[in-house]
Amino acid sequence: MFKASRLGVAAVALGALALTACSTGTTGGTSSDGPSFVYITPEALGINEFLKLGDAGTKAAAEELGGTAKTFESDGTEQTMRSNIEAALDEAPDAIVLTTFQLTKFALEYATDNPEQPFVLIDDCPVVEGDLPSNLYCGQFAEYEGAYLAGVEAGHLTQTGAVASVGALDTPFINRYTDSFALGAQSVDAAITDNQSFVGGDNPFADPVGAKENALAALEGGADQVFAATAGGNGGVFEAAQERGAFAYGVDINQCGQAEGVVVDNVIKKIDVVVLDLLTKITDGEPGGESTVYDLASGGLSLTGLEEGVADSGCVIAEHPEVIEAVSAVRDQIVAGDIEVPDPILAG
Repeated sequence: MFKASRLGVAAVALGALALTACSTGTTGGTSSDGPSFVYITPEALGINEFLKLGDAGTKAAAEELGGTAKTFESDGTEQTMRSNIEAALDEAPDAIVLTTFQLTKFALEYATDNPEQPFVLIDDCPVVEGDLPSNLYCGQFAEYEGAYLAGVEAGHLTQTGAVASVGALDTPFINRYTDSFALGAQSVDAAITDNQSFVGGDNPFADPVGAKENALAALEGGADQVFAATAGGNGGVFEAAQERGAFAYGVDINQCGQAEGVVVDNVIKKIDVVVLDLLTKITDGEPGGESTVYDLASGGLSLTGLEEGVADSGCVIAEHPEVIEAVSAVRDQIVAGDIEVPDPILAG
């Protein structure tokens, strides 16, 4: 069961602490009598801004709710993911927060086997026949809507008539970014060509060298706008764009400061708001067993260029108010249902 969420206003500082891997964490929050949360990552926080957002969001939610939070970092292996979940179960917190599709199968398995323990899964939800476990609370994003808007920007700004995307993996989930970026650009001009490439390998979400190589190949092929959907590898895409006098697009947070004059805009996921929303449901005793979708209409997804403060964002899009106006109009059409962006996961 899916439903749109009505979001409240939540201001969260997005700084994250460097933590040691596997069952070691720091505690946030203010009261030992309040709710306790454990946040578990599939990989080390490292340079992965998305995982850092989940860490910061869980700690901020704990503070908001008068409780405490710990972070357990895994190292990308199934063994450490399982070890960290089992260590969290031993602590019996009010909620165990998991993030990304890498932990989806574990969310379903452990929620099913431990019906009294609430679990939150951010950025994905298991596909099951029948009902989800009532102790599992999923928060997903309509990434394809945001990527489509970034593509519209690229369609307006390209001088070569060619755009590109570099994704971590060639999967339906990552295609929510790459396919949708291309569709957005081609909605401006159907003649715009698209090049998609994928990092792959053992560490696709933290490989700036591989991401840069892919971006350079696309830019040498004629693209002048490149979308980075490689998490910790995005810096490599930005470097490639900078070296070739091209432009890039980031994800998750405002990445414009990493390469000012190069990064046009970012597809923003408001993970802090999602975590607080779902943990509040748990502490209020609301049942789970469904996925809450955070999209453009709910305000859980946006572009830096459509948010307040864009003039001071360091993003190239701030220099193009006419493009912001055009993209804002497309955003409104999507929210109204006049434009329907296809979801590559459903298409696949």
